[in-house]
Amino acid sequence: MSTFSRRRGQLTAAVCVAAAAALLSGLCTPAGAAESAASVDAYVAEHDHAMGSQIRRVEGDQSTQDSRAAASRPQGLNLDGVAATATVEGIDVSGYQGNVDWNSYWGQGKRFAYVKATENVNYVNPYFAQQYNGSYNVGMIRGAYHFATPNTSSGAAQANYFLAHGGGWSGDGKTLPGALDMEYNPYGATCYGLSAAAMTAWIKDFSDTYHARTSKWPAIYTSTSWWSQCVSGDFSSTNPLWVARYASSVGALPFNWGVYTFWQYSSSPIDQDSFNGAYDRLQVFATNHD
Repeated sequence: MSTFSRRRGQLTAAVCVAAAAALLSGLCTPAGAAESAASVDAYVAEHDHAMGSQIRRVEGDQSTQDSRAAASRPQGLNLDGVAATATVEGIDVSGYQGNVDWNSYWGQGKRFAYVKATENVNYVNPYFAQQYNGSYNVGMIRGAYHFATPNTSSGAAQANYFLAHGGGWSGDGKTLPGALDMEYNPYGATCYGLSAAAMTAWIKDFSDTYHARTSKWPAIYTSTSWWSQCVSGDFSSTNPLWVARYASSVGALPFNWGVYTFWQYSSSPIDQDSFNGAYDRLQVFATNHD
């Protein structure tokens, strides 16, 4: 990419983020608000890759009512070694959802939410504040996630960018550890042109940086198929697994994970997730788990 193109892209992003801030803070006139909304939507459409968007593109979505039923059945142990006796329903959102009606989802039984905060080191979800704070205010336990682009900057750089733009953690019992979204490359080669060893090192760089600054290991979101192609390392002893599979069962898990913490089991009509454990275990995950 040329220096001119890179600077133009950075300027465009800055303008759109400023427009988003003005829109969401109510500083725009009606006409200005419409123009800002259009700018924000264009910005999201160009730069926002939602969690699972590339898994759905490559692997498809074969989820059914059986998927929902399977996701409601606890499986094995949860992340702190306690037998899972129940599950908790949740969703994840990005800029594509815009201003979310959180009361509606609460009424549907959703009790946690993950909100996209960042991508690479140049995209911030313009609706993050409404989504992150709105889910919290309605009573949900919520967290933030980062869409990784491992070929553009280091894992540490992206972890720090994530932390600077909403990806932090606090032990208030209502804030989930951040999540690292690892999936198919929306721009090209499946594994971003990295070897399995290099991808493993990149993930470790992100994970170690996040842990050093928060004391929490980020959850890793991925599909078994992508992980098997692109990663050679073992993160099962540190990082909670958030597995994506849009089918009637969770299927085989990525290398060496014996249990999943979250299962994204459908992308319709919004990304549907299940926590493998009772509500009190979700509260533990938001407080003590390290």
